[in-house]
Amino acid sequence: MEKIYIGIDNGVSGSVGIIEPTGSQFLLTPIKSEMSFQKSKSSKINRIDFQKLYDLLKEEKELGYTICIRIERPMINPTRFQASISAARSLEATLIIFELLELSYEYCDSKQWQKVLLPAGLKGSEEQKKASMDIGIRLFPEHKELISKHRDADGLLIAEWARRARL
Repeated sequence: MEKIYIGIDNGVSGSVGIIEPTGSQFLLTPIKSEMSFQKSKSSKINRIDFQKLYDLLKEEKELGYTICIRIERPMINPTRFQASISAARSLEATLIIFELLELSYEYCDSKQWQKVLLPAGLKGSEEQKKASMDIGIRLFPEHKELISKHRDADGLLIAEWARRARL
């Protein structure tokens, strides 16, 4: 049976890659920005746009194919407290969508898909982002403009890794 592979680079600065039997999609994770809850200073937080991500995944489910979702494990690091809170909030919103749509999913570590699709020996996140962008454009030239703008193709490469692994 044919499958739809969905790769999610978790977080508000992440992306969603979808590989369908008839083509592919690459989207920035839909977000909305709003005032933070802090009283001491004016600041904004970015949140997953729940309705947009829900509608996107619902459309994929309604195509009737088996769906394989892999979501990258969130970055939780006490030395990066604010980023960790954002990652955890993003994950929670995404998990609720999976639950409402009754979609199964599994976590993956970045090293799992990077080992298969990116060259060995990359040093630091900037080299990894550049390699992700270059390889994403080579494999999915139809998404060149957005991949270049976003500066990586992680969501799409996670989906491609899952497809190649026949998960």
